[in-house]
Amino acid sequence: MKIFRTDCLVIGSGLAGSAYALHAARAGLAVELLSLSEPLVANSDWAQGGIIYDTTPDPASLARDIQEASDHTANPAAIEQLVREGPAAVRELLIDELHVGFDRDAAGALDFTREGGHSERRIIHAKDTTGHAILSTIAKRVDATSGITRRTGFSAVDLLTLSHNTEGIADRYAPLTCFGAYALDTASGEVCAIVAKKTVLATGGLGQIFLHTTNQPGSVGHGVAMAYRVGARLIDLEYVQFHPTVFFKKNAPRFLVTEALRGEGAVLVNSRGQRFMDALHPRGSLAPRDVVSRAIHQELAASGETCVFLDLSAMKPDFIRSHFPTVTARCAEHGVDVTREPIPVVPAAHFACGGVHTDLAGRTNVRHLNAIGETGCTGLHGANRLASTSLLECLTSAKFTAQADAAEIRSQGAEFRLPAPRPWESPVREADPVLIRQDLQLVQNTMWNYAGVIRSPKRLTRARRILLELREEIQSFYRGCRVTRELVELRNAIQTALLVVHAASLNPRSKGAHYVVQEE
Repeated sequence: MKIFRTDCLVIGSGLAGSAYALHAARAGLAVELLSLSEPLVANSDWAQGGIIYDTTPDPASLARDIQEASDHTANPAAIEQLVREGPAAVRELLIDELHVGFDRDAAGALDFTREGGHSERRIIHAKDTTGHAILSTIAKRVDATSGITRRTGFSAVDLLTLSHNTEGIADRYAPLTCFGAYALDTASGEVCAIVAKKTVLATGGLGQIFLHTTNQPGSVGHGVAMAYRVGARLIDLEYVQFHPTVFFKKNAPRFLVTEALRGEGAVLVNSRGQRFMDALHPRGSLAPRDVVSRAIHQELAASGETCVFLDLSAMKPDFIRSHFPTVTARCAEHGVDVTREPIPVVPAAHFACGGVHTDLAGRTNVRHLNAIGETGCTGLHGANRLASTSLLECLTSAKFTAQADAAEIRSQGAEFRLPAPRPWESPVREADPVLIRQDLQLVQNTMWNYAGVIRSPKRLTRARRILLELREEIQSFYRGCRVTRELVELRNAIQTALLVVHAASLNPRSKGAHYVVQEE
């Protein structure tokens, strides 16, 4: 078994992981940056709407909007850090240094837009491909920065801890301590160990445990499942935000239809053309996402229709084409001309507000294990995330976690103990990929039907029963199989799904993205 040694192991190369790697390397640390696929295959690359850059005279209004969107459950300290530090994080890295191509007006000033839940126009954007514009620019800088080793095609299998993965008898009495991870090289099929002073989980979200999602393939909560297996504290996993507007057409793929469209005047209508949101919330179609998602769900349940529609008739065709070229093109690929007809949409799993519990410097309860971006949870989002906070959270959490890690590594110096991990032992029998896909589909259907937009005690009980039985079958059936990317994904998907259902079952109160109805 190959063993690599480094200062910082970053699992995931989306915006949070890439920004952390950049900050850590600039602080003089050696960084191993793992990604399953190419650098831009990440949820942050698909982010359409924008990123908050609050230069308004009243920054406290942003804090109020975040808290209101969370149904008054968000962590005030996390909000205060984001509001205070966010503008500098965006200006210093994205605007002044990297010159990300944000949209500007004729005079060259940044163009600000507004999205659901926001009381001000404080969001900057690059057409409707903001995430791609940011991540692609940062990825180029990462590749040009010394001290960062990018390992593409590597899948973390399990975290290394003193109590589980060393030969030292006394290590099992040590505090919970992480010292890296086993990782699968998907090209060779070999498992290696990457030993690190700091291990950072930046694996993104968990939307792919649901049937309908905006997330990239493979986003099944890898970081959450791995952290759980070594004893990390998890929090707020019941709060899975469903984006209200995802393209829906038979035999067509689901994809995000940005909330910025509603910020510019688009409205939700039913199949009869009626604006059903106006009577349900003062902000109408710009209400917080959980409110809109439930409203659509209830509208469809009452009407029997398969989708609602996003009416863009308030915008001129040239404006739509110039400001939202990606949505325009993708809809056209599937026979919808957005300049002449409404877009069919449904809700879909979008963002995990909970995750691995951390402090404001990314630290978990497991020593030397950090979590950032969507994988970590400081309580910033509470029960529901405000639009366009996710990219900003990636930047700020990466920056402060890297700074804290660099300071600790410098102060402790040679005191960091990096033992040799036990060799990985893998069976040789090959798993049937058809069975793996079927098992994953059962997880996704179960979560969508019983733990989706609207939940009930009976639905959650059924989900838990199905998932527990499936987990036992998966563990017994695949125990003797060689580890593969697909097996890692299935194993983590079933574990994450059970954790979400368990958290939802323990919380009888409807708050934000977690909505519980009485027994049917």
